[in-house]
Amino acid sequence: MLDYILDKIFYSVITMFGVVTVIFFLFNVLPGDPAQMMLGQNENSDQLNMIKKKYGFDKSFSEQYFLYLNDLSPISIHSKNNDDYSYFNQNYTGIELFDFKKSTINIKYPYLRTSFINQGKKVSAIIGETLPNTFILAFSAILIAILTGLIFGIISALNKGNSIDVLIQVISTIGMSVPSFFSAIIFAWIFGFLLKDFTGLAMTGSLYELDDYGESFNLKLKNLILPSIVLGIRPLAVISQLVRNELLNVLNQDYIRTAKAKGLSKFIIIKDHALKNALNPVVTAISGWFASLLAGAVFVEFIFGWNGIGKEIVNALNLLDLPVIMGSVLVIAFMFILINIIVDIIYIKLDPRIKIN
Repeated sequence: MLDYILDKIFYSVITMFGVVTVIFFLFNVLPGDPAQMMLGQNENSDQLNMIKKKYGFDKSFSEQYFLYLNDLSPISIHSKNNDDYSYFNQNYTGIELFDFKKSTINIKYPYLRTSFINQGKKVSAIIGETLPNTFILAFSAILIAILTGLIFGIISALNKGNSIDVLIQVISTIGMSVPSFFSAIIFAWIFGFLLKDFTGLAMTGSLYELDDYGESFNLKLKNLILPSIVLGIRPLAVISQLVRNELLNVLNQDYIRTAKAKGLSKFIIIKDHALKNALNPVVTAISGWFASLLAGAVFVEFIFGWNGIGKEIVNALNLLDLPVIMGSVLVIAFMFILINIIVDIIYIKLDPRIKIN
């Protein structure tokens, strides 16, 4: 088990390195000067040169790539020259490991740099403010999907071929086919506008909102309802189909026939014998969907005005705030990889028959 986990971590590090490389090259071939973006209308040649030197934009493309890797790496090399970009300054939080003549090697937290628009504010701070909201939204969505999908899948399997099964299949197909941003618009319009007097829900809103006096934030859990339902529709449809198909397969096994011959009720057979063995592929699907929801919440958050990392990415794209975009994508990629590792371990624990190669 330990060797398997170490192998997964090793390949995850390689994958993360590839993601970092692709993101850096992708966003650094875009037209425009980052230093000019930071200065905006206040640009002059002296300030421009100062910004380029401060952030390493005056260096070659390969040097900038190394500096970016150096910023992200938990173990990094830093110049002792305080005029150099890589000088271990207030941007980093860490401790010195080795001291050489012209440089030091330090252990530190990954540095995602600072926002172009909110100058002086670290990208890690921006993500720290928004990622918990996205996590809450994704968790609520997958919880709705799991509970409803299990119920629909079980009902569909027990009523194979009749009108109830057909209806659930149609609903699941529609749920998998309709894009989340379209569902978000429809749900916001119907339940947040047309039926607002009955539902009490708003078209937009986040987890915390300012009070009428603009002095404090109040918790607004009702704003979580619509975006979590919309975000959970597609995984709900997938889980429902998986549970149905796996249950139908398991219910044809010999040990299920034996349980029926003993006179056990359908409820006991499903609960104690069939469902557990049908859940392995469902667990894999749930893990993949939960990781995907963190990334796929972008348009849902933007449409519902939910202050999560998805909405932050859209705003950063509109303003070409490259450090925020790059940092957010990297954090989502890291979460995706981490969740997959955790689920692989859970999957092996659930089914000891799986061999670890």
